[in-house]
Amino acid sequence: MYYKDRGSADGVFPKVDRAAIVTDVREISETDTLSEKNIFQVRLAVMNPDGLFFSAWLEQGQEGGQWDWMPFQKDQQLRAGYTETGTTGTAKE
Repeated sequence: MYYKDRGSADGVFPKVDRAAIVTDVREISETDTLSEKNIFQVRLAVMNPDGLFFSAWLEQGQEGGQWDWMPFQKDQQLRAGYTETGTTGTAKE
């Protein structure tokens, strides 16, 4: 998984993807009504060239300050026949 770095507001430090390790997970009680998926938040240990950063609670997404699975991880899950909920069957996209 990786953390989507926010970069700096002045653009001196660009947005980059950083390797990360999950340190904690919680399920939010709300459900996304459009996709009917449960919403999870994670805390991460983010690896930077100068050290580690320990995040607050983050949601999955493509914006700065969010996390996401790496593309090969998404592909492995689909090839193994797991859905987003972790059960076998037809994978949702």
